[in-house]
Amino acid sequence: MKRIAIAVLVAVAAAAAGGCGYESQGEAGGRPLALTTFTVTADMVRNVAGNRVEVASITKPGAEIHGYEPTPSDLKRGARADIIFDNGMGLERWFDQFIDEADAPRVTLSTGVRSIPIAGASDYEGKPNPHAWMSPANARVYVENIRKGLTRLDPAGAAYFRRNAERYSRELTRVHEDLERELASVPRSRRALVTCEGAFSYLARDTGMKEHYLFPVNAEQEGTPKQIASVVEAVRRDRIPVVFCESTLSDKPQRQVARESGARFGGELYVDSLSKPDGPVPTYLELLRRDARTIVDGLKGGGGV
Repeated sequence: MKRIAIAVLVAVAAAAAGGCGYESQGEAGGRPLALTTFTVTADMVRNVAGNRVEVASITKPGAEIHGYEPTPSDLKRGARADIIFDNGMGLERWFDQFIDEADAPRVTLSTGVRSIPIAGASDYEGKPNPHAWMSPANARVYVENIRKGLTRLDPAGAAYFRRNAERYSRELTRVHEDLERELASVPRSRRALVTCEGAFSYLARDTGMKEHYLFPVNAEQEGTPKQIASVVEAVRRDRIPVVFCESTLSDKPQRQVARESGARFGGELYVDSLSKPDGPVPTYLELLRRDARTIVDGLKGGGGV
């Protein structure tokens, strides 16, 4: 029923666009429109696209991406898009229904990433962890996929997109190097990351940190007594000093972990969404930098609530 409803909405949106004499932005003489599934990847695309392509995100700042339901206005924008970028790896379970009705080429940004399979979750067991963008190294793979997609869309901008991609990739490399340098000052026995969602598996792999989480992917059943007890046991066993939670999730279960284990609650980390422009993480680079500072400060004992 949901699939039929979405198809009807897209048809209505397309008809409305046609009634207004709509042409794609490129055909109308303006910039082509690139549509992404969430704000983090929209910012990444903007950094490569520069002023040659208009970029928009389907989800808004602060929104949870996993269970998002496209609105009629989203579907109308999909009908207008000249290219659509998605994360892939099962992150956007709703996206296949969206893309099936959108007449635009699709670029899956995680293509080429060495995935980490999810363990310990019946619904996701063995499937790739979708949060690959939380690794700056993986982000460089995203950037290259963005460059290729934009070049196919606008061949005349190939050199421009290449320069932007190279500059942005260098910035991502610096963020990764800064994090590794800061972590070097943390004793190896304390290099452990405990979060609500398993969104940092790739970053933990890159930096050699242990990882524990309440649940692997955000879902309706989260922060259960069994999940809490398991993490409390791990925190006590490994003497982990601090725990965190993601900004788009309730931190109540993780605060309970902190109380029962004796660890500090180190604050919130940003993963699935940027903030508004005047917020703490208006760009993807700032999201990575802020998370790195929060993690390192917590592990050193300087952060926490």
